[in-house]
Amino acid sequence: MSRFFGPIRQLGYVVPDIEAAMAYWSGTLGVGPFFYNPRVPIVNYRYRGQNYEPHNSVALANSGDVQVELIQPRNDVPSMYRDFLRAGRTGLQHVACWTENYEADLARLTAQGLDPVMSGEVGARGRFVYFDTEYHPGAVVELSEVEGPKGTMFRLIREAAANWDGSEPVRPFPDLSKI
Repeated sequence: MSRFFGPIRQLGYVVPDIEAAMAYWSGTLGVGPFFYNPRVPIVNYRYRGQNYEPHNSVALANSGDVQVELIQPRNDVPSMYRDFLRAGRTGLQHVACWTENYEADLARLTAQGLDPVMSGEVGARGRFVYFDTEYHPGAVVELSEVEGPKGTMFRLIREAAANWDGSEPVRPFPDLSKI
């Protein structure tokens, strides 16, 4: 557990082929089921102070209490994910800590000198921010708000993994507007 962020709850892997990555994680490693969204609806997205409209495909599954996130950028919008791939890297790009006190935690972390680089929102009360903490590959830290429907979805994904028998390794994301 980080004394600044709390427990690491998610490992985020940026991949060039999300379908192949889901097949590997579920078939070879036995992690799943993956909940897949070919185009995550991100609003209020900012990267290095500029607004953009990203098209990212995301798949989520759990291994115990740790969530595995697979991310494939589908357009050339500036992002930490794109930068990671352009640097010739693939694999672990970030670790995420979750919060139900987003504003307070964001204020505390920026007061500690951490610099927000990329941010946005996925669903109501589903804000996220990535800090400029990459001193070696895979060391970016994300603070992710889980107070709203996104937190409920994360719980449903963790519960689905607890008794997963290997069937239906890829499933659609739950509809956040109905949670």
